[in-house]
Amino acid sequence: MDTTRCVLLWANAIVLFVFMFCLSLARAEEEVSAQNHVTRPNIVFIMADDLGFNDVGYHNKKGAYTPTIDKLAKQGVKLENYYVQPICAPTRSQFMSGRSQIHTGLQHKNIRRNQPSALPRDSPTMADKLKEAGYATDMVGKWHLGFYHKDFLPTSRGFDTFYGMYLGSGSHFTHKSCLGRCMVDLHNDTTAEQKPDFRQSGVYSTHLYTDEAIRVIDHRSKGTDPFFLFLSYQAVHGPLQVPSRYRRIIRKKLKRRNIGGSKRERFVAMTYAMDAGIRRVVSALRKRGVWNNTVLVFSTDNGATPRIGGSNLPLKGHKGTFNEGGVRGIGFVNSPLFKKTGYVNKEMIHVTDWFPTFVSLANGNLSRTRDVNGFNQWKTLSFGSSSPREEILFNIDPMSRSRSRKAYKHEFDVRMKSALRKGDYKIITGIDKPSGISLYNVKSDPVERYDLSDLPAFQPKINELLDILQAHQKTAVPVNFPKSNGINLRDAWGPWDYRIMERKGF
Repeated sequence: MDTTRCVLLWANAIVLFVFMFCLSLARAEEEVSAQNHVTRPNIVFIMADDLGFNDVGYHNKKGAYTPTIDKLAKQGVKLENYYVQPICAPTRSQFMSGRSQIHTGLQHKNIRRNQPSALPRDSPTMADKLKEAGYATDMVGKWHLGFYHKDFLPTSRGFDTFYGMYLGSGSHFTHKSCLGRCMVDLHNDTTAEQKPDFRQSGVYSTHLYTDEAIRVIDHRSKGTDPFFLFLSYQAVHGPLQVPSRYRRIIRKKLKRRNIGGSKRERFVAMTYAMDAGIRRVVSALRKRGVWNNTVLVFSTDNGATPRIGGSNLPLKGHKGTFNEGGVRGIGFVNSPLFKKTGYVNKEMIHVTDWFPTFVSLANGNLSRTRDVNGFNQWKTLSFGSSSPREEILFNIDPMSRSRSRKAYKHEFDVRMKSALRKGDYKIITGIDKPSGISLYNVKSDPVERYDLSDLPAFQPKINELLDILQAHQKTAVPVNFPKSNGINLRDAWGPWDYRIMERKGF
């Protein structure tokens, strides 16, 4: 080969290399620019209460009716490898803080209504960080993160306004929750004051919260600041209460044999009532001209309770369990700002991931936050990129133990109830069986039909996962589950008045 030809080939190769390098830079800049372009969008997060995997139409066409949810999910991004916690308060605590239960002291059960417990104040909440980034922050619906002192109310945890309930459950019509006696749990709070709302008895909670969310949207859309709205429906948590017209609609839309009895009918009707509320909320966002700069997320807080009509089929387990039926959640994202829409996302995402994702979108920072274990999932959601998450620690609860003796020899005490997913495998401990352990490959066996824990070939995998659990346990704070000794002496649930309690001899 002569010298001239060799030089030409080298020159062409260099030109091609430079071109490809510049093209890759351009694509990278375009992706960064796209993310920067959606910085500080409005964020609307809608959380359902106890909605199961099989309780939406896009998973169960014959036995559920959720046309709005189905349409939004189809047009947006369905999250089909999305996880929450097995019960209410832990999911909400991890959503609001981005932190694991083992770092907040909330490892054991729910926060009880007469218990001096709450999400600790040692790290800012999502609302704190978004407000710090210039957002207006409003919450409507169920709080369930502590209320025994005013410092733990939503308006003391970053929200400008709060309208809703402090507790975990109550009547959907009277808005009363009972312990000894029944008291109102409905509050109209701002950062300036907190006051119970006695006027709305008889108004269905889903309607009440939808109306308030629309009022917030109407008000915030007139301003110049972006807003964060956390709409936390009480539905579809028991008691099974719903206006009769929704039951009539369900009977008409679904054949009775597909509903599955009276409880299921009421549950499906409650779900449809919430779906209709979501339709009104989205309509308000469109009418006020803010939809095109909004990211809307829908999530359940945990799996359903079959005994009151919910369904997690075909998944194993239910609310309160670490099986997929308790923790694999319904979720989707819809936004005109996404680069990729109309697809199913199967990347691993956890409820803690919303914290850093939203703070990043708000152009905020994680300063002063402690042990945040969520990941920024914006690229995963908007571009369909791989998730940065490889594992999920569901919980380690030293106060909940199996009755079996410690038969499995490992530093980690397998009698404690815990669960961890690493890659395709999930381990659950504290099981009432000789080894105290269950192991599943939840990718190839999402319904958890085959427990692999007793097979010799999987003992190395078990030890690997127990090593990870033990490493996490070494970072855990003590469980905060004080005695339930609070007494509320007012006509409505609210922060305890210790002076009155002392005068009464408590």
